[in-house]
Amino acid sequence: MKHFIHIILMSLLFFQAPLAGQKISDDSLMKIANQEIYNNPDKAINIVKKLLRKEKDLNKSIKIYLILSTAGIAKRNFDESLQYILKARELVQKTNDPKIQTSFLIAAAIQYQQMELFSKSLETLDEADGYLVKLPEDSYLKHFETARSFALRGMIYKSQSNPEIALQEFLIAIRNFEKIKEEEKTYFNQSIIYYNIGHCYLSLNQPDNAEKAFMKSMNLAGLIKAKSLEAFALKGLAEINKQKHQNQEALKLLIKAENLGREAGDLSLNEGIYKEMADNYLAMGNPNLYQVYSRKYFETKFKREQSELSSINHAIDVHNIETQKKSEKLTIRYNYFIAGMIIVGLFIVSIFSYLVMKIRKQNKKYQNEIKKLIKD
Repeated sequence: MKHFIHIILMSLLFFQAPLAGQKISDDSLMKIANQEIYNNPDKAINIVKKLLRKEKDLNKSIKIYLILSTAGIAKRNFDESLQYILKARELVQKTNDPKIQTSFLIAAAIQYQQMELFSKSLETLDEADGYLVKLPEDSYLKHFETARSFALRGMIYKSQSNPEIALQEFLIAIRNFEKIKEEEKTYFNQSIIYYNIGHCYLSLNQPDNAEKAFMKSMNLAGLIKAKSLEAFALKGLAEINKQKHQNQEALKLLIKAENLGREAGDLSLNEGIYKEMADNYLAMGNPNLYQVYSRKYFETKFKREQSELSSINHAIDVHNIETQKKSEKLTIRYNYFIAGMIIVGLFIVSIFSYLVMKIRKQNKKYQNEIKKLIKD
């Protein structure tokens, strides 16, 4: 449970693909939508849905669906997020643009990671790497997508209790984000990564390094007014205070985090905050407030798990349909192969029969000529 809450932020990290080439008005709306994902996902959804209704460009439509998917994850509505990913995939199959292919595959890898299908997620990332090498060197998108890929791998390793390996991946991701000239565009992403770096240090029993990472995460979130990201960082700092038995200070941070994250409606954030508040009240000998926040924790956890379950069931249905389609394609190919072999076989038999008949005819002719010679 705990490790899942610690990594859930990655869902916000990975759909923030760069958007360029649209009209100025649409571009401004897209930027607003990206910013509101973290504080008011419903507002972001309303903005891009309006853009989607009038959008005719294939690649731009794909980007809009990815933003919708991000907002769905921000609301912890994983089934809705999956629906938009599937719609994006239908459009991606119509383009050969390596930029679009890369962004989509990494987005799909994140969706698999959210459902804890780690092998499938890593497999999809490997596929994305094949398109990454086709992107121009030292370009914004090259650094951005490379950073996303390493960050996601770090999330997976961290969730599998490999904090040392996860740290290596996170630091590579940070270095790639720092290569981007317009660094402020990566503050969202870096805030999330530093939050997870903090939890890696906590797992390695390095609270001082963890505190530095959480502070870095909070400061970056503050620069871009990303309230939910700031709330996650505050929750991380509160965990350090709890470990030091500074429960009152931890509660102050958690109350502030709860207020900051209220608009976002992030189930995982609230779940983590309620769990930490319950633990601190219990440690302080306050059974009444412990029960209050313990109940809130279990209620929120139930809602989050129901959302995940719905998404996983949908993903299984989609997987079964895809498997059936692949099976049907293989059956058709097999039938074509058998039909081809039969045709080739009949052709060979026909040629062989023709040659046999021809040879017999020639032999009969030779026999008749020999008989004539003998009579003469």
